[in-house]
Amino acid sequence: MELSRIIISEINDQQVVYLRETDGERSFPILIGIFEATSINRRLTGNIPRRPLTHDLLRGVISALGATLQDVMITRMEDHTYFAELRLLDSSGDLITVDSRPSDAIALAVHHDPVVPIYVAEEVLDSVL
Repeated sequence: MELSRIIISEINDQQVVYLRETDGERSFPILIGIFEATSINRRLTGNIPRRPLTHDLLRGVISALGATLQDVMITRMEDHTYFAELRLLDSSGDLITVDSRPSDAIALAVHHDPVVPIYVAEEVLDSVL
């Protein structure tokens, strides 16, 4: 999947990111908070702050611990709420998964250059389309 669109509204509490299949036609929206939306938008527009913000900090901590973010995965949806995981490789190559909100997972993915892959479980796609 790829981040295809972000909608930021200053009058609503919920912002929207759209994910689209990189090699298909399916896409769907995820409602996120204003802080995650602005973090994603800053990175996508190249507006890099002089000091690290939350997702920059997390990227730095992962790196300082000798791990790398392999990808992020939106794993399931329950009661209209999405769940995600960060999938890290530690220094010995072992996979570590960390629970995450999808908004933070997507924000962290776009804070890498190149952007870390974003995956969505097939059952999630089936349930939203």
